[in-house]
Amino acid sequence: MALDESRNEDAIFDEKGLTYVIEKELFERINPIKVDFVESPMGNGFSISSAMQRPDSCGSCSCGH
Repeated sequence: MALDESRNEDAIFDEKGLTYVIEKELFERINPIKVDFVESPMGNGFSISSAMQRPDSCGSCSCGH
């Protein structure tokens, strides 16, 4: 996740006062996407997950792989 300006090839979503921008092509491949703010003993931050799994991972970029 990063701060960025939208472009013509991006999909834009507004959710609970936040605007999310993602490349349309990427969104089509990994939809649905879930973004949560989590608080844990390891620290606070965003957790991003999708139904798409990488061959070497658990399917979520928040799992520590």
